[in-house]
Amino acid sequence: MKIAFQMDPIGPINIDADSTFRLAEEAQARGHELFYYLPDHLAFEEGRITARGHELKVQRVPGNHAILGPAQTIDLADVDVVWLRQDPPFDMHYITTTHLLERLAPGTLVVNDPFWVRNSPEKLLVLNFPELTPPTTIARDLATIRAFKARHGDIILKPLYGNGGAGVFRLDETDRNLSSLYELFTGFSREPLIVQKYLPAVTKGDKRVILVDGEPVGAINRVPAAGEVRSNMHVGGRPEKVELTERDREICAVIGPVLKEKGQVFVGIDVIGDWLTEINVTSPTGIQELERFDGINVAGMIWDAIEARRA
Repeated sequence: MKIAFQMDPIGPINIDADSTFRLAEEAQARGHELFYYLPDHLAFEEGRITARGHELKVQRVPGNHAILGPAQTIDLADVDVVWLRQDPPFDMHYITTTHLLERLAPGTLVVNDPFWVRNSPEKLLVLNFPELTPPTTIARDLATIRAFKARHGDIILKPLYGNGGAGVFRLDETDRNLSSLYELFTGFSREPLIVQKYLPAVTKGDKRVILVDGEPVGAINRVPAAGEVRSNMHVGGRPEKVELTERDREICAVIGPVLKEKGQVFVGIDVIGDWLTEINVTSPTGIQELERFDGINVAGMIWDAIEARRA
């Protein structure tokens, strides 16, 4: 098949951790042809969805991991699969790319399905499953956020469309910084904030469970660094081997069929203790860590699911 990756610049990635690199590596091993382009180079041109980029070959050689062909513009209707893999922010630029990629159906398969990526951002999709999530409020109104803090005391405050742990704050019962943080966030963004009750179990780790076509294939535990409330690996969280619990499987049994129906082939959910906190569909990570811990080919499972859909 012909595979196109819409992603952030490939040069600076960490080839031992980046999930997109691992997906490209597995696709290449299966004989698929690879093409790489930046989101800025996606276009609608008089009825065609085009991308300006490069033919791509990957190799596990640090500093020389991506071999690019000459720049060229292709019609994405001639491609079998497009991967939507750029990182958030989930802003209007990101949303516009989903509108353009959506026009490729049914001839080209876009993974994950851009219609449902656009309509299911990670911190909003969990609202469909209130029985699985901790107490949560989404608001831009300070009085509403204050009332939530008054009810729950110890809270987590974060941007609604952020990623990688950026801008995540814990405000415990004695903290007096809510008004200042509110002014900071609303001073540069028109987006609401999300507030959740703090879960003490996070000190033991924030579990990333990976689902392929709605089925859980394994998990890694991300443990916060000393003095940190955030467990994201982008900010120093330590990945550890962990097994799926019965509660993890209960959560996946509820959300898995919905994800599969909505064309979300590769999903990473976040579970703290017994609670689901996020459903990551935009650009989930964790493939390489899980493969190393469990000795399984997660990328292969994802490509099996995609090849089955194309068939």
